[in-house]
Amino acid sequence: MESSIHTIACNNLLILFAVIAMTGIVCSKLSELLKIPDVVLFLIAGIFIGPSVLKFIDISQYQVENQLILTFGSAFILYMGGKEISLKVLKNVKISVLLLSSVGVLISAFLMQQVIGFSFGTSAMVALLAGSIIASTDPATLVPIFNQIKINKKVSQTVISESAFNDATGAILTSAVLAIMLSGKFSLQDNLYELVLMIVIGLVVGLFTGIILLALVNDSPRGIFKDYTPIISIISVIIAYELSTALGGSGYMSCFIVGIVTGNKQNFKLWLSQKSYDADCHVVETLGTICRMCIFIILGSQVDLQVVGKYFLPSVASVLCFMFIVRPICVLACTLVDRQAKWKKNEILFMMWVRETGVIPAALCGIVTSMNIPGKEVISSVVFMTILITLIIQGSSTKFVAKKLGLLIENKSTVEESKESI
Repeated sequence: MESSIHTIACNNLLILFAVIAMTGIVCSKLSELLKIPDVVLFLIAGIFIGPSVLKFIDISQYQVENQLILTFGSAFILYMGGKEISLKVLKNVKISVLLLSSVGVLISAFLMQQVIGFSFGTSAMVALLAGSIIASTDPATLVPIFNQIKINKKVSQTVISESAFNDATGAILTSAVLAIMLSGKFSLQDNLYELVLMIVIGLVVGLFTGIILLALVNDSPRGIFKDYTPIISIISVIIAYELSTALGGSGYMSCFIVGIVTGNKQNFKLWLSQKSYDADCHVVETLGTICRMCIFIILGSQVDLQVVGKYFLPSVASVLCFMFIVRPICVLACTLVDRQAKWKKNEILFMMWVRETGVIPAALCGIVTSMNIPGKEVISSVVFMTILITLIIQGSSTKFVAKKLGLLIENKSTVEESKESI
């Protein structure tokens, strides 16, 4: 009897995955035709096939699997984000990126705490948790956009680097706020110590994991596992996350650092054969796409339309404040002090506009929602509306804004500036 119950549960889980995968494929094709970010369609489709409308899937029956998908999915997306970082380009804008991905996240989180607290009339900790979740941007959305739209390298690499670094920072900050809420204790000294410890351990574990595992697939006699490069890439994310977490560090930070090491392997005197490189790219991109599909469709399926309707106006008001007040303040505070980067007005304006919210906030929201945290309805409403509005409005208008500001590579002057920045 017990065996048959387990069999039915496994079969239902396989069916659920098949429904999510097919839904994701259809949405991806539609996104190409409609010229809008695929994650927007993933979210909307998730709502329709979830318990709120058609009731095709209900992930609430599989809490362990839900946590596994969200945790691994977000860690793997961060690994992919790290791979997109060019240390060569990053060198000239490192101060801006460092500030945007650290101070910028804190500014966004604490300003949004005030906005959300005022809009919803909720507690300070619930508002801060919501602000922390949406404080980071999204490399999984920005990277495909910049692959399609050729923009000044200095600007595009800064935005991508910021999004990858601040995803890790946002995840760490969210974990810290969540720990305070669950323990009911707050000590500035203890929490700062824990935050620094998480970052340092995350950096060290990620660096060593990345270098050691990359050496095992290196195109040399030492690379004894070079025929299994894609599998090692997946394992590296799991090892980095679990080892860092076990040591008290940030698993997300470790996965991101592993990605940076992999994406800049020539700096560590490590190379892959063309065969291994091609195989790794195909597998990583495919798995990354599956992770994005699962995270956003599952998030959409968990949206309660009644709750969204109930908090619609304060959610929209919070997001608009986020886009037009909080983000500009954040960018100005972090770029104006960086004299080395020599930022121009049009470049700063572009960075103010491009800050889509996506995968990591979606995953973090899913984790928080599944834990039945007080105020989870407010949090899920804010996160959902932030993702939806920023992706639809900002994601769809990136090329238009870049063209108006003269940042497209199509312009000769921009090409020259882009070359100089490299």
